Amino acid sequence: MPTGVGIIGAGPGAAALHVPTLARLGDRFAVVHVADAGSGRAAAIAAPLGARASSSAEELLADPAVEVVVIASPPERHAGQVLAAVAAGKRGVLCEKPLALAHGEVDAVLRACREAGVALIVGTNHLHDPAWGRAKHFLIARRERVQSISVTVSLPANDRYHAAVTEFADRGVAAPARSAPDWSDAGFAAAVLRQLVLGLAIHDAPLLRDLAPRLDEVVFARPVLPIGYAIGFRAGDVLVQLATAMVPDGAEALWRVSIRTEGDGVEIDFPPSFVHVGSAEVRIRHDDGRLIRHPRAADDGYVALWRAFAAALDGDAPVEYDEIAADAHYAIDLADAVADAVRSAA
Repeated sequence: MPTGVGIIGAGPGAAALHVPTLARLGDRFAVVHVADAGSGRAAAIAAPLGARASSSAEELLADPAVEVVVIASPPERHAGQVLAAVAAGKRGVLCEKPLALAHGEVDAVLRACREAGVALIVGTNHLHDPAWGRAKHFLIARRERVQSISVTVSLPANDRYHAAVTEFADRGVAAPARSAPDWSDAGFAAAVLRQLVLGLAIHDAPLLRDLAPRLDEVVFARPVLPIGYAIGFRAGDVLVQLATAMVPDGAEALWRVSIRTEGDGVEIDFPPSFVHVGSAEVRIRHDDGRLIRHPRAADDGYVALWRAFAAALDGDAPVEYDEIAADAHYAIDLADAVADAVRSAA
């Protein structure tokens, strides 16, 4: 019998990522309950699935049909809702990234999950994408030193991030007038970049930690208008550059991770998260001019993520508590270092 899934949050992450993915794994999981914070979107998601809908996480966690919980709510609620799911006796939690926004929250979540034996996994779809496994296998086999990593991202507008820097007039709700964002205010710029690192750069933080686990120095960090960032840091001998822009009516989405070693270049092009077209594509460029293209695998990162979650729930794979904690701490360290660099440069 499929495991009952409850989803906390009814935004695009629930509707366009997890629900379609779970439909592909219907023999293993079934959505039985969706909760929002009173927006009414939960009912629209739940009705076609024959699932319950409610307007509170508490009601969902009290539902005995919910065996495992997906946390797809705003990031500031993640840690508290993981702890609530553990306290409610749920078997497992899939928490969207970031797991938490502060080191103390990470420690509290991991401690609670370990002690209760709760299967925990974070929605790091790029880490679970089969293409990353293929690229990492190649890099390990070649045994060549990684010299540089760049992550280049171009995305259409995202309401959650634009809300941090724009007014609400176009949303049909009353809001007090305010001036345009003052990017010369170092405190404001630092806060926005920290949020962007923990909301966007975090997609690839586990990949960066795999290849460049040391965070030695943020060399530069600045906003890219209308909303985005340019960040460069040193990780031991590895140079890392992150460049992201979210542009209304901009170019088609691009999410590329480029890795340069002493002898080869590896490029991974991830599809937009909301487009279910299979895995990322991998290209390997050798110094002798050869170009090797690896085709997409059928499973995308979210399908692979849910398969890994199933294996942990069934006891077929260990819960990687230490790796989850290390990835979360790495992302917070990077976000804090970026914010500090912005303030210091003012």
